[in-house]
Amino acid sequence: MAEVSNKQVILREYVTGFPKESDLYVNSTATIKLKLSEPEHEGSSKKLVLVKNLYLSCDPYQRLFMERIEGLSSQSTSSYTPGSPIYGHGVAKVLDSGHPDLKAGDLVWGTTYWEEYSRIPAPEGLIKIQHTDVPLSYYTGILGMPGLTAYVGFYEICSPKKGEHVFISAAAGAVGQLVGQFAKLMGCYVVGSAGSKEKVDLLKNELGFDEAFNYKEEADLNAAFKRYFPEGIDIYFENVGGKMLDAVLLNMRVHGRIAVCGMISQYNLDQAEGVTNLMHLVYKRIRLHGFSVRDHYHLHPKFVEFMLPYIRQGKIVYVEDIVEGLESGPRALVGLFKGLNFGKQVVDVST
Repeated sequence: MAEVSNKQVILREYVTGFPKESDLYVNSTATIKLKLSEPEHEGSSKKLVLVKNLYLSCDPYQRLFMERIEGLSSQSTSSYTPGSPIYGHGVAKVLDSGHPDLKAGDLVWGTTYWEEYSRIPAPEGLIKIQHTDVPLSYYTGILGMPGLTAYVGFYEICSPKKGEHVFISAAAGAVGQLVGQFAKLMGCYVVGSAGSKEKVDLLKNELGFDEAFNYKEEADLNAAFKRYFPEGIDIYFENVGGKMLDAVLLNMRVHGRIAVCGMISQYNLDQAEGVTNLMHLVYKRIRLHGFSVRDHYHLHPKFVEFMLPYIRQGKIVYVEDIVEGLESGPRALVGLFKGLNFGKQVVDVST
């Protein structure tokens, strides 16, 4: 069978410090056959799946894989390989399959490579899309990994109660915007932080947060929290780390809960910032729980059934920032760390 062009986004070299658009490049010379060979269909123990990628998800965790990571277990995701396509979450259409549970024409979401077409060697990580009455791009966000992350972190880990006080950092991002809306549905008082006036307005005027503030305009975060939470914080959904976490600890209530989803402020530092107020975990009997969504994919069916009615009824809003074409991918991904995205950042490669 003839080969077709297969444009790819490649990591040039391992990254130190703040990532630059030039750390990635688009390879336009790669090719691929759009059919698996007979041995790949029948004899391969890997049960390959060939997909056409439709949407690619830009996520902060991808920065971690741009450098050599020491100490990951064999069950964890490994660093990217310089000179090879990067990977992440995406939505794709199956073109050919050696896996008994997937067939040509199926729509799936899960881990794929940043290229037009991908041969997936471990298709067990792909989840078949059953509901197509919502935008397919939603499976990179509200119905995909970020949505499940918000659901698990808030409901399963934070165990919220009506009337509690909830703070979310990076609240206008893919995960934070959902956590805030979940908390409002529970009858909580909700405050979020973001990095621009436009994002603060989004949180308050479109997503229903009670209050929101631009952390870049707050010289004293401790004072800001005392202003927005005079009675303290019951639940903190942690996406930022560093000085934000340190100030939150001073303002947590007794028996508060902190779900640690990420720490984007630390990803580009040569030396991570220390946290000085950890004794407040003891003073106030606070539960600090780091988690990875990969431990909770068994909850995805339950999560989708929970989310779909809210989406269909317009009770949960989801903001996406979609760019067109793989050529736009490097700028979109690096832009996450400059706060350039407005909502969930997605790369559309469907055309």
